[in-house]
Amino acid sequence: MVVIRSVAVTLRMRKIWVNYGMALALVAGFSQAQGQAPGQTHMIPTLIPGRPVLSLGTFDLSALHYAVQEFLLSGEAVSYGAVGVPASDGRWNVEVDKHSPFTTRLVVIRPEDPAKFNGTVIVEWLNVSAGMDVTPDWSYTHRELIRQGYAYVGVSAQKAGIDGGGMAIAIPGLMPLKKADPQRYALLNHPGDAFAYDIYTQAARAVRQSRDTRLLGPLIPKHVLATGESQSAGFLTTYVDAIEPVAKTFDGFLIHSRFGAGAPLEGNYMPNAGAAAVKQVRIDGLQIRTDMHKPVLVFISETDLMFPGGYLAARQPDNDHLRVWEVAGTAHGDTYVLAVSAVDSGSASIQTLAKAYAPTKSVMGMTLAQPINSAPQHHYAMQAALAALNRWVVSGKAPPHGQRLNVNQSAMPQLVLDENGNATGGIRSPWVDVPTARFSGIVSGLGQSLRGLGDLLGVTEPFNTEKLSGLYPGGQPEYVGKFNTSLKSAIAAGFILPADEAEIKALAAYSFSAGP
Repeated sequence: MVVIRSVAVTLRMRKIWVNYGMALALVAGFSQAQGQAPGQTHMIPTLIPGRPVLSLGTFDLSALHYAVQEFLLSGEAVSYGAVGVPASDGRWNVEVDKHSPFTTRLVVIRPEDPAKFNGTVIVEWLNVSAGMDVTPDWSYTHRELIRQGYAYVGVSAQKAGIDGGGMAIAIPGLMPLKKADPQRYALLNHPGDAFAYDIYTQAARAVRQSRDTRLLGPLIPKHVLATGESQSAGFLTTYVDAIEPVAKTFDGFLIHSRFGAGAPLEGNYMPNAGAAAVKQVRIDGLQIRTDMHKPVLVFISETDLMFPGGYLAARQPDNDHLRVWEVAGTAHGDTYVLAVSAVDSGSASIQTLAKAYAPTKSVMGMTLAQPINSAPQHHYAMQAALAALNRWVVSGKAPPHGQRLNVNQSAMPQLVLDENGNATGGIRSPWVDVPTARFSGIVSGLGQSLRGLGDLLGVTEPFNTEKLSGLYPGGQPEYVGKFNTSLKSAIAAGFILPADEAEIKALAAYSFSAGP
């Protein structure tokens, strides 16, 4: 049973929430009395205005004719246990283990005009690695979401986003929901990440039943896609292998920047010392099961592939229901997701975007030894990946196959680099084929000293004037001509969207004229 309530925003509503809690208990009793099976939904939506605690950018979404609303999602979740011994081929079987009440939150971003809705809802498993909910996939793809009329739902699936703790990377000023706004989120109650899989399932079912729940206002979804980055991608890998065959909830999956393991069914993806005694079933080198008959697109950066415990151990061939895109020159996190996305409204000037893309050593109040990865292709290729997955689900037309990054076969595998220090193989883009810098997702040996976050942000090494003159003796006209030819090849191959071509050309021309 699930009950939706939107979040209160004022102190004077304390009494209302007391009554609301009593109402939850009454509704739960009614559903149980009617013999409602676990996982079925019974919605009673009530919308109360308020601004969610979630970074969605500095631009005004209402000016883009998108509405933002926040809801509480309450009910009973289940955890799962493995039947037999889980194997690295992903063909897991599970059974229900425990039951627990929960209350989490959903953030809905949707077109105000139903005529603008394209019928697809993107449901993001919000990332909690920083000790709070963040939206990396909204950040990387929001331009495509808005211009094509998608709806988006961010799910607080994990406990750390609500209560803190877990595998949080300590970043000053970042707080989980209950610390960020204790009054607003007083009712949230997460029983632990073993229940996160079912909480995510129930969020998707609430989306599917929007005709009754009104979770999406007047919008009626046709397709529901799952997405999540980094730690969330680890949970989604396990979800695809173990939960989706049982839940049968999503139409397709965009697994973004996963490493080599899936999250354990017990939920502690990277357990801290306090969780050391918890029994874990974590399989390194975990693949996507080959009998999964729903589209899955896996997006892999250089960092994801080569990081200790990285995706290299889980590499597998494409099949009828799987595409893997390994994108050259990309890092797990980069300047776009940390800076550019916040100002990238779709109408920002080229000068504004170029300034935001400028290589920087400063990240969230910290200073690194080297500028982080500032290559734009992660953002643009992610938008193409989203569009390709949606087309695959809607029309059955599969995305293009992506070449794998070249890795040597030594005892200590490394990426094979070209004469400019950029990776060879993989999905190509003009930023690595017509370079003005070395863009790497690997920090080992490149002087990036901050452990934790810094290990995931890659490095930018801009070429000096002498190097640029040697590569492009004809100056900016030669560079722009070669860049645009490479761009057209990437678009023709399906790894960059035609809708982004004009902006990319303008950004390249401006950035080169502005100097290295």
